[in-house]
Amino acid sequence: MRIAYFDTIAGIAGDMTMAAFVSAGLPIDELAGELKKLSIGGFEITGTHVQRNNIAAVHVDVVISHEPHYHRHLKDIYSIIEKSSLSPTVVERSKSIFAVIAQAEAKVHDTTIEKVHFHEVGALDSIVDIVGAAICLEKFGIERVYSSPMRLGSGGFVKTQHGTMPIPTPATLEILRDYPTVLTSIPHELTTPTGGAIIKALSSGVLKDELLTVQAIGYGAGTKEIPETPNLLRLMIGDLPNDYERDELISVETNIDDMNPQVYPYLIEKLLASGAHDAYLVPIIMKKGRPGILLSVMVNSTKLDDIVNLIYQQTSTIGVRIQHVGRKKLPRRQLEVHTSFGLVKAKVVAREGREIITAEFEECKRIADDHNLPLMEVMRQLENEILSIT
Repeated sequence: MRIAYFDTIAGIAGDMTMAAFVSAGLPIDELAGELKKLSIGGFEITGTHVQRNNIAAVHVDVVISHEPHYHRHLKDIYSIIEKSSLSPTVVERSKSIFAVIAQAEAKVHDTTIEKVHFHEVGALDSIVDIVGAAICLEKFGIERVYSSPMRLGSGGFVKTQHGTMPIPTPATLEILRDYPTVLTSIPHELTTPTGGAIIKALSSGVLKDELLTVQAIGYGAGTKEIPETPNLLRLMIGDLPNDYERDELISVETNIDDMNPQVYPYLIEKLLASGAHDAYLVPIIMKKGRPGILLSVMVNSTKLDDIVNLIYQQTSTIGVRIQHVGRKKLPRRQLEVHTSFGLVKAKVVAREGREIITAEFEECKRIADDHNLPLMEVMRQLENEILSIT
């Protein structure tokens, strides 16, 4: 599986993203030719070989010949992208990045996505940055994106169309909500809203402890010289050996030895209904030889507070342990198959180049109840029928 890994040494911006791909081997003329498919004109891109702290890099500049002071809405930007002759993949990736920005801007300015006015991000150079990043990913055949934790500056200020903003800007922080970040003491805008949105929209998360075969390396340079760090975005393009889906969950655990066990089934039901990916109980022996229960809950970061509050409400515990855990999943999808019982929902799991199809358990239960048949008989029959059609 071909991936792009962004090492945000000094954060990330749209122009740095394009520059990193050019540094990794994409001819800038080829990138410029694809950008012409936007059919809006009034710009050109240039690439310059530079050094940051004696590291060779590329700096890309989007030169605007003339553009009125536009306050575009999301629908206007979508229209520009959709009317282009760019590939469907580039169009969808570009739109997904702008959607992330729109959601963040709406939150920050207490308005709706439809009413958001794009200022800097709606300007022509930002459109070129975002679409250019999507083009670069396609040119290298990137299937998935990963990154290091996003590095943010702090303590400084930046001038915007909305006035002087603290670093990191409210939009950047909102964009990167729930994404791993590192708040540095560098008083410069390291990660811009555009750069943050590229990662938030397209990244599968932070890559750790993986066997990556690196095939191309690029360094995209920012405009400023920053004393505290090389102003660079490092890009690694390579292959991961297995086509796993990777993400990160949070494990919430607590030990309980003083609760009525009749409560546990209700608790598990409530946890799953509240958004937990999984919840289970493990019998343990605690201090003083008392039997107890280890409650383990796997949850996405967006649901963490809800789950922790629920545990405190429904159990006698006075503390929980929290750990970030990586997860590797086999690719899976849903489909419906024709059987002697009619259409049945099934799960398809891909493994080592072949697909394994299994009827959903809830469907098996439904059929067993509807036809007054033993559950095991229904499961065997569906397994045989599915095998015969695959």
